[in-house]
Amino acid sequence: MVRRVRIKDHWSERRIFTFRSIVAGVIVALLLLTVASRLFYLQVVRYAYYSQLSQGNRVRIEPIPPSRGLILDRNGVILADNMPAFQLEVERDQVGNTRQLDASLERLVQIGLLDAADLPAIKRSIMSRPAYESVPIKLEMTDREMAVFALHRFEFNGIDVHTRLTRHYPFGPLAVHALGYVAAISARDLAHIDPAVYAGTTLIGKLGVERAYESELHGKPGFREVLVNAAGRPVTKEGAYHPKLKTQLPVAGSTLVLGIDVRVQRAAEDALQGLRGAVVAIDPKNGDVIALASSPAFDPNEFARGLTDKQYAALEDDPDKPLINRALAGAYPPGSTAKPYYALAALHYGVITPDQHILCPGYFRLPHSLHLYHCWKHGGHGEISMRRAIAQSCDVYFYNVANMLGIDRMHHFLSEFGFGKPTGIDIPGEVRGLMPSPQWKRHAFKGRANQVWFPGETLIVGIGQGYMLATPLQLAHAVATIAAHGHGFKPRLVIGIRPPGSTRMIRLPPRPDPPVRGITPDQWQVVYEGMEQAARPGGTAARMAAGAPYLIAAKTGTAQVFSLGKNEKYNAKTIKARLRDNALFIAFAPADDPKLAVAVMVEHASGEGGAVAGPIARKVFDAYLLPAKPETSAQKPVTAKTP
Repeated sequence: MVRRVRIKDHWSERRIFTFRSIVAGVIVALLLLTVASRLFYLQVVRYAYYSQLSQGNRVRIEPIPPSRGLILDRNGVILADNMPAFQLEVERDQVGNTRQLDASLERLVQIGLLDAADLPAIKRSIMSRPAYESVPIKLEMTDREMAVFALHRFEFNGIDVHTRLTRHYPFGPLAVHALGYVAAISARDLAHIDPAVYAGTTLIGKLGVERAYESELHGKPGFREVLVNAAGRPVTKEGAYHPKLKTQLPVAGSTLVLGIDVRVQRAAEDALQGLRGAVVAIDPKNGDVIALASSPAFDPNEFARGLTDKQYAALEDDPDKPLINRALAGAYPPGSTAKPYYALAALHYGVITPDQHILCPGYFRLPHSLHLYHCWKHGGHGEISMRRAIAQSCDVYFYNVANMLGIDRMHHFLSEFGFGKPTGIDIPGEVRGLMPSPQWKRHAFKGRANQVWFPGETLIVGIGQGYMLATPLQLAHAVATIAAHGHGFKPRLVIGIRPPGSTRMIRLPPRPDPPVRGITPDQWQVVYEGMEQAARPGGTAARMAAGAPYLIAAKTGTAQVFSLGKNEKYNAKTIKARLRDNALFIAFAPADDPKLAVAVMVEHASGEGGAVAGPIARKVFDAYLLPAKPETSAQKPVTAKTP
């Protein structure tokens, strides 16, 4: 058998090799061309974009918080300004993971810079902010705390001391319930604000003017580009802030000018010292709030420094409730201070004439009823007309007036003066009070017995008791409306705004209320004369008005806070302190040209309205209407000039 041997084809192999080499070369060339084109795209076409990204690896954008706007009184006295302070802040992305953050916070507790009870709230605040943002964990560090942290600085990553502007209230507790306060931004606040607008900001308005005008006071933040090292820390050597790096300066907040007069405010708060109560003073010609005091008060600087949970709980649990703004949120029976309005209602509806006399034997009895409604004067006032009934606060006279008017007309007419509804003041926290009616009772007591409105309830409301409730602000607003012949204004704290960088104040126009119509000048005059007689000898406010160089029109009030039994008599000396009557007082002066209307309420007073609340109102009037006494240089407040 013959074997066939295949001879190797060198030519064919060479051809195959050449073809493969050409294909490989083409592929390599295509790959090199792709790489070259990509490099061209990155280095030339997209140079600016990737250069900026590269710069971002060594440049960090830091927000520059704006300076918060000042708050001044009507004379330019500074009520709220800003002061530099050191505060401890943490940047979560520089600390590490959650375990490292917890360890760092625990270590701060060990060295005495934080309270263990506050750690949950602090951690919630840190976790609610972006990881790159610096979050304050201790505000306004003392020199000792600064020294302690400096000794342990090497133990902490992402935690450092920063210099910030913090809020400062030069007068401490003075006017705190009007001004409000600022405190650290909470997780709840973050749900309602734009984080970009508050970048770098640690404090936000919580109450009063600080909260209501937060957008005007806050300003607009700026930013700056900062060179950082691989660890993310700013380069501290010379040239760290390169001139080519961008900086945008912040815009400061606007300055607010209040209607409050510091001298009058101080007089009101000094007179309330040691008492629980409120004073509101309003200019009846425009609604400017000249004084708004609630006692006891608290120091807002403590909130700016940062209260611990324990400290805040102590304020909340205080039986005297210093955090409550009694002027806006305290609703009390107005007592006899409501009588001038019922007198106007009686004249308006024509149920009685000014000179018509009513017999006051010391009690009133409804027809077909054996129940006696007593007057405060047990022996009675005898025959009495409207002016004298206002001046001597005769209960029996106004029982008769209420019985003739009926609850529906009483409800409608007093609502015209703002009872039972908010006044519209420009800060939050105001309650409505209550001007009762049969419809209100049916709704309030729905599903219960005694939903019918009884005639006796009308009588009690007729002397400002029973279901009727009013705030001190409502009382001041209402008496200011009387002083202005029914042409009242919505109360306001802020009367002007000065934009940042400007020296000119923009005055805000007054906000008029709907006028009280249907009352003749003669009818107004009857009530004025009755209130003027109250401040003269024989009137219930005679003691407070004695020696005043100006004419006062006033009305006293004393309101029970609990009901007496049928045969029980009230004794202020023996009754428990927190069950004593509230003392109230309303007035305006000068009576012939009203410049100030005042309402005073003192809780559980040891005497009647004329004896306890009246002298407080007199001090407020004197502070506003009489020339100021010269002050020593140590007493003079700091002022800011505002054209």
